[in-house]
Amino acid sequence: MALLPHRFPMLLVDRVVDFVPDKRARGIKAVTINEPFFQGHFPQRPIMPGVLIVEALAQTAGVLAIKSLGDEALGKLVYFMVIENAKFRQPVEPGCLLNLDVEFVQRRSRVCKFNGVASIVGGKVAAECSFTAMIADPPGA
Repeated sequence: MALLPHRFPMLLVDRVVDFVPDKRARGIKAVTINEPFFQGHFPQRPIMPGVLIVEALAQTAGVLAIKSLGDEALGKLVYFMVIENAKFRQPVEPGCLLNLDVEFVQRRSRVCKFNGVASIVGGKVAAECSFTAMIADPPGA
């Protein structure tokens, strides 16, 4: 939480369990029935929205980027610029432990490109995508 500005209900990474600076990170999200989005998506068949899976990957990438850049990046925000090739392969339901694996593809100054894969128990891929983000000062800073 010290590295991400997100808070409930938009904080979608419970913890980062693996981190290799300038290379990769793995976050974990325990998906519970108490998530606010399940009230409407869908009441009879709760499924985590795909865009929120991509957001969870992006938040994990934000931790990777901020920690890799060190002190110069503290207090910065990470903004989406591009999301590419998003594919949703398996529904994410309450009770799933979501593994959020991200890796740097390219980094130029404050613009970073990542690959991300979200998987559930048994290594089944739930979603994957590539995305580009910019690290910037928060508004008014």
